Amino acid sequence: MELTRQAPLAAAPWWRAHRANWLFAAVLAGGALFALNRYGGYMDIYEKVILLATVPTLAATGWHWRRFQTLLAVVAPLALAGLALYQGDLARAEQVFGLKYLLSSQSAIGWMGALFFMATGAYWLGLLARAEFAARVGTVLTWAAVAMGTVGLLVRWYESYLIAPDYGHIPVSNLYEVFVLFCVLTALLYLYYEQRYATRQLGAFVCVAISAAVGFLMWYSLARGAQEIQPLIPALQSYWMKIHVPANFIGYGAFAVAAMVGVAWLLASRGVLASRLPSPQVMDDVMYRAIAIGFAFFTVATILGALWAAEAWGTYWQWDPKETWALIVWLNYAAWLHMRLTKGLRGAVLAWWAVVGLVVVTFAFLGVNMFLSGLHSYGTL
Repeated sequence: MELTRQAPLAAAPWWRAHRANWLFAAVLAGGALFALNRYGGYMDIYEKVILLATVPTLAATGWHWRRFQTLLAVVAPLALAGLALYQGDLARAEQVFGLKYLLSSQSAIGWMGALFFMATGAYWLGLLARAEFAARVGTVLTWAAVAMGTVGLLVRWYESYLIAPDYGHIPVSNLYEVFVLFCVLTALLYLYYEQRYATRQLGAFVCVAISAAVGFLMWYSLARGAQEIQPLIPALQSYWMKIHVPANFIGYGAFAVAAMVGVAWLLASRGVLASRLPSPQVMDDVMYRAIAIGFAFFTVATILGALWAAEAWGTYWQWDPKETWALIVWLNYAAWLHMRLTKGLRGAVLAWWAVVGLVVVTFAFLGVNMFLSGLHSYGTL
């Protein structure tokens, strides 16, 4: 019997193949337009531009990384539910069950911390016992922690306006808020590399750094009451803060990822957990990519900071301690990338360099606030 050849199926139109991505972008655009319509009267032109610029930025991230779309699909309804439960009254944070135990900023951030601690334990159990299920649990818990931390920041933003309109500000203005941001961004960067390289073994190391930040956050809240929302000082009442600080902390998060992968590399090179960790080549590549991304964002943040300084103080650079240490951080990672890309340096030297680099970053971020004073002394301990 003669078989007739069927015509090949026509390829689906490109727009149909990306329907989910277009829907995601449309929802983002709709949310931005709603925010402009409802809150545009409170925004200046720069804030409106920043809001609109977030749409293509988040859309492009979601198109490239589909799990990011899922994250926002979880975060958005949770955050909106938290805002709706307040009904314009901040006192409801202690009266409504859903706010008191889940969706107020402090509850959500508390859940973030607990989930990161549990994720750290799950990752280590998965690494030491070669238990893939435990490692997968670590991944799920880390995603949940990122979601709750993001919800906490968004609800805290709304809570600041409930206190008083002139209190309202984006929650990246003090050490407490930026530590939450650091935890979220560091975890997100790690989760991206976890998926890209199809390995969960490095989560045990990266989550140690995140858990350390959570521990600081807990101490800072209990000892100093840092969770209380405070009005912005005049120097921080600028649209520059909305872009300078997040760019800075993407850099810090990336440097933290690279440092903890460097620790894993150094242990494996000495035979510790070597059979359980990814190959040295994979860890070297993760270190390089994390530092390259961190360096790019830190460079942008430094330029934005100089522009902000020129507007606030009339000069781009004053050799303030914070500015000086930011330059040291920049030069450190510029040299790291130079030695890898032009000299072909690999191995233990770069791993140690990445670890020491995090010490430099920590001093530039915290040490300057603790031991030095200057124009940037906004988040003292």
